Amino acid sequence: MANLTISNRSAADTPGDALVVALVPADGGATLAPGHGLPRKTVSHLKAVVADLELAGKVGEVTTLAAVPEVAAKLVVLVGVGALASGTAALEDLRKGIGGAIRSLTKKKKVAVVVPGTSVEVVSAVAEGVALGAYAVSKAGTTSTDAVDAVALVGPADAASRKAVKRAAALGEAVAYTRDLVNLPPNLLYPETFVDSLADRVKGTKVKLKSYDMKALRAGGFGGTVGVGQGSANDPRIAVLSYTPTRPKASIAFVGKGITFDSGGLCIKPANGMLTMKCDMAGAAAVAGAVLAIAELGLPIAVTGYLGLAENMPSATAQRPSDVVTMRGGKTVEVLNTDAEGRMVLGDCIALASESKPDAIVDIATLTGAQVVALANTGAVMANDDAFRTRVLEAASTVGEAMWPMPLPQELRSALESINADLAHKGGVEGGMLTAGIFLSEFVGEGIPWSHLDIAGPAFNDKAPTGYWPKGGTGFGVRTLVGLAESYV
Repeated sequence: MANLTISNRSAADTPGDALVVALVPADGGATLAPGHGLPRKTVSHLKAVVADLELAGKVGEVTTLAAVPEVAAKLVVLVGVGALASGTAALEDLRKGIGGAIRSLTKKKKVAVVVPGTSVEVVSAVAEGVALGAYAVSKAGTTSTDAVDAVALVGPADAASRKAVKRAAALGEAVAYTRDLVNLPPNLLYPETFVDSLADRVKGTKVKLKSYDMKALRAGGFGGTVGVGQGSANDPRIAVLSYTPTRPKASIAFVGKGITFDSGGLCIKPANGMLTMKCDMAGAAAVAGAVLAIAELGLPIAVTGYLGLAENMPSATAQRPSDVVTMRGGKTVEVLNTDAEGRMVLGDCIALASESKPDAIVDIATLTGAQVVALANTGAVMANDDAFRTRVLEAASTVGEAMWPMPLPQELRSALESINADLAHKGGVEGGMLTAGIFLSEFVGEGIPWSHLDIAGPAFNDKAPTGYWPKGGTGFGVRTLVGLAESYV
C-alpha cells in the first residue's frame, strides 16, 4: 500500500516521478481544474497541449507529458475528472479519474496529486481514488513491486483533511487485502490457508480471530457448511473476526460467503463456468477487509465478521441432490442443486450471528448468476426491513459503490417448499436472485434487521482495468460495510 500524505507545498516544486493535475470540461474542450497554483509559464504550456490534443476532461481521459516547464516532477499527468459539481456522483467521478491516473503510474515510485478544491469531501475523494488506484496485482506467491511507493497530495493540510487522508489509507489497505485474497489461485487459498492469512493479518490489531474446524463444525450443527465442504480434500472452516471497542454505540454482524473454489460439486459447472470461480470467496474477503478497516479507524462500533469458508468439489464423499441437512439452529434443508452452495454456508453463519443478537446483520456474497444478468456491475440489496435497506443503500451511495434495491416477494416463498425438509434450498429459474434472498431470511433471528448484498457481478473484473478497478478482484463491498458502520457513529 502506497504511503499517502498531504501538504500545502507548491505543486510545481513538489519533486517526484509524476505530478497529476485534474482537467474539467469547459466550452467544448477542457481546462485545468481550479486551485492548481501552477506558474503562469506552466499553465500556458498545459493549455496549449490541451487544445492541440483536443482533450475533453471526461472521466477516464489520461494524458502523460514530459518536460513540462517550471515543474520539478519528471512527468505531468493530465486526468479528466468530469464536472466538479456537488453530490455523490461527481465525487465518484473524481475517485475514478484520479484512480485511473494513479493506476497508469503503478511502475512509478513517487507521485504527487494536485487536489482540485479545498473541501474535505474533495480531499477525501482524491485520497480514496489514489488509495484504490495504487494497487498492483502480484504474481502468485510473490509481492508486487509495481505499486506506487508514495503519493503526496498537494492541497489543504488542515486537521480534517489529514483525517480524511488517514481514512482513505485505511480503506485502501483493506481493499488491497481483499483484492489479494480474491486474486490468489485456489491451490494457494483454501479454507485452512484463508484462516492462516487472517491469523497473520490480525496480529498487532484489535481484531480477534476464532475458527471452527471440521470437528467443531459437525459438533456445532453447521450442516450446511459441512455438506458443501465434505467433497473436498480441504476441510471447510468458519472464521469469526471480532472487534469490540469500549462502550460501543452499536453492534453489527457481517457475514461473508467464502467458497474458495466452486466447481459446482456433483452438479458440476461447464469448464468455462469455472474460470473465475476462485473469486467465489469475495464476500468473505470483503468482510475481512471491512472488519480490519473499522478496527484500524477505531470506530466506536462493535463488529463481528462471520466467514463461511468451503471448497465445493465433486468426489465420492460430496453431497448429492436430494440430500437433507440440518443447519445451525435446527432447520432442515433439502439440497436440490449442489451448485447453489453459497446460501448453505451463509445460512449457517447468519444463524450463528443471530445468536449474539446484534443490532443488525449484513451478509455479502457472490451468490447468483441472476444478479449478473439483471444488474451487471451494480450490486443488489435486499432486506427484511425497508428502513435498514435504505440505510445500506445510502452508505453505498456515499462511498461510491453502485447498489440497487431489490424486493423479497413473499409469494415466491412457496418455491422453497419441500416435502422432505423444512425448506428446499432453491426455487426455480424465475426470480432466482430473490428466492436466494428469501432462503437466507429464514435464518435471521427474530426482530433483527438484516440485509443481503449480492455482488456476483462487481466483485471480479475479468475485463480491462477501468477507473480505480484493476483486472481481477475489485474489493467491492468493503467501503459500503465500513460506511454502514460509520453511519452509527
